[in-house]
Amino acid sequence: MEHFEIARILKFLPGIILGLTVHEFSHALMAKMCGDLTSEQQGRITLNPFKHIDALGFVMLLVAGFGWAKPVQFNEANLKNPKKDVVKIAIAGPLSNALTAMLLSVIFSIYSHFTSGNYSNIIQVVNEVFMYAIYINWGLFIFNLIPFPPLDGSHLLLNQFRKFPRLYDGFYKYGSYIFLGLILVTIFTSVNLFPIWPAMEFLGKGFLSLVGYN
Repeated sequence: MEHFEIARILKFLPGIILGLTVHEFSHALMAKMCGDLTSEQQGRITLNPFKHIDALGFVMLLVAGFGWAKPVQFNEANLKNPKKDVVKIAIAGPLSNALTAMLLSVIFSIYSHFTSGNYSNIIQVVNEVFMYAIYINWGLFIFNLIPFPPLDGSHLLLNQFRKFPRLYDGFYKYGSYIFLGLILVTIFTSVNLFPIWPAMEFLGKGFLSLVGYN
């Protein structure tokens, strides 16, 4: 049983590392494009996973199914158009995961065409690694669009309330606690407040079908 779990973790490890790295790299690159050099100065504009992965968040992702990477920092005062650029920086991460999932789906569909009928252990393992990576990236796309701090979706929502400082500050301050509470309800009760898996399945199967994978 223990061997089975280790083998399973090793299969979805590449997808997690790829997904988190691409996500944070995209935040950092977009911040630079919008005029702020903080992420570049901190060495975050790189595809080196060690620059982006947070140890505790990574372990949580492996153990609990949700986690986090090191957040990319930026200074709004340096942005060319702060209101619009904050949204661009926020959306860059999730969109990069969606594009990664799409690209992997295309590659996997082509690969499957040439390996069809080959049932060797190596082929089966590669198939599983691909599938995990595709679904993990769709999951990161969906999960990070949830509009609660510290997720990227919160910036999209909070940006609409800048004219109301008390509401803005209150939600930013307490939103993460509300989000944690909702996660705990989902984990320890039968109430699923975040139907992420059905959405992942819909996008994953849908796009694979679209690119010719049967």
